[in-house]
Amino acid sequence: MRGRSHLGFSGNFRPLSVGLFAVVCILLGILIASNLDLSKQSVADVRDTRHPVVQNEEGEYSSPFVSVIESVTDAVVNVVAEQSIATTYHDDFFWRFFRAPREAQISTGSGFFFREDGYILTNYHVVRDAEKIEVRTSSGYRYDAKLIGLDDKTDLAVIKVDPQEKVTFIPFGNSAKIHVGDWAIAIGNPFPQQGLDRTVTVGVISAKGRSNLNFGEGTPKYQSYIQTDASINPGNSGGPLVNLKGEAIGVNAAISSPTGASVGIGFAIPINMARAIVPDLISTGHVSRGLLGINLTDVTEKQAREQGLAAVKGVYVHSVLADSPADQAGIHEGDILVAFNGEEITDSDRLSVLISTAPKDKESEITLIRKGKKINADTKIVDEQEFRLAHSSEFDNPNLGLSWLGMDLLTFSEDVAQQIGAEHFPGVFINRVQRDSPADRAGIQPGSIITQVDNQEVKNLVELQVIAEGMEGRQKAIPFLLVDPGGSIEYKAVKP
Repeated sequence: MRGRSHLGFSGNFRPLSVGLFAVVCILLGILIASNLDLSKQSVADVRDTRHPVVQNEEGEYSSPFVSVIESVTDAVVNVVAEQSIATTYHDDFFWRFFRAPREAQISTGSGFFFREDGYILTNYHVVRDAEKIEVRTSSGYRYDAKLIGLDDKTDLAVIKVDPQEKVTFIPFGNSAKIHVGDWAIAIGNPFPQQGLDRTVTVGVISAKGRSNLNFGEGTPKYQSYIQTDASINPGNSGGPLVNLKGEAIGVNAAISSPTGASVGIGFAIPINMARAIVPDLISTGHVSRGLLGINLTDVTEKQAREQGLAAVKGVYVHSVLADSPADQAGIHEGDILVAFNGEEITDSDRLSVLISTAPKDKESEITLIRKGKKINADTKIVDEQEFRLAHSSEFDNPNLGLSWLGMDLLTFSEDVAQQIGAEHFPGVFINRVQRDSPADRAGIQPGSIITQVDNQEVKNLVELQVIAEGMEGRQKAIPFLLVDPGGSIEYKAVKP
């Protein structure tokens, strides 16, 4: 009887069996080795959002946010804005003849370098009405900053310093590509004077495209907020919201809270909105916005059903302005617009944002539904201010008013002229001048009629409003040509 090997195989096994056994052993070895890698793990790529922790070359575990924060935090600056306000006095005699004394009011916020030559992005509400702006960098340097441009409709502003140090800046990412659930890092530089230099909070993107939010006086008109549960604390306004690539995807702006403290509902302005308006702010100080030329409302359930829409989304066209881009594109009353330049139109707020920031040097594509059929139309968006100036009579409403530089203004219509017993001519009527306002300090009196602003003729309130919007953030005095009801003419210079 033949003996057996100690491995239990039969003594008469063939060479083929030996080969199969070897292959099996090799495969088992590969499987075991793949799960028991005892070598040092290399530094993980922080761009991989699937890993909650990373391991460095020393084998120590740390947060994936560390290297991101280290690369961008020096770009975040503290912004201190100072303005003088009148001390409240109830003595009209004192006020009339001596003017009330003024005292400094300080507001602080954050901002971040987005170019190495000293340009800083921040919030409009951080530097609004500032007479002096000081920036403090991470290295402790302090600079007097120049206001380059601001935009109250998006709550964004650009300021600039002449740095005497090497600047770390944060590049703009693409906020259109973020997803709900992505990591988000909010950085601020609120109160370095109190030792709160560059604070960092971490969370995720909770929602995109938030609109119809009300933050009280000064709420921005154009809203498409990124919502995040990364805490945006007081003083962090204007700081960046960054992704794990170290790119800015938003500008921290506001929180929603019944107590004023963070409760995990923070809002940031998407960086693509900033990307669209920053060139205008740098070149002219104000934003050149686009106009399509339609009056619209959100789509109703009934309209969605009638047009065979899969969801209650889009905007319904009530009317089209003559000679506007919409008119030239063949858009009709009753159409439903569902996409603009490839981006879905969810509601009227979303479309307003897309149109206002659309490029004017190339055609935009509009997708609409008409009688259940999808139609694509191309047109060039025009500058809103230029169009309104050219068609001011169509936009003017004699019942509407405007408050600017402390003046309450109305179109000087025939009805207004009749009420004050004056001859009618084109212009803007000053109905009231607020005490100690820029207009009041310039000596402008109520009852006068404005016929020129900054050497530009104004025939109605619409034209004046367009001119005023174009001078947002202006520092030097604005010349006015005024006519009083008696017919005398005078020039006044109002310092904003």
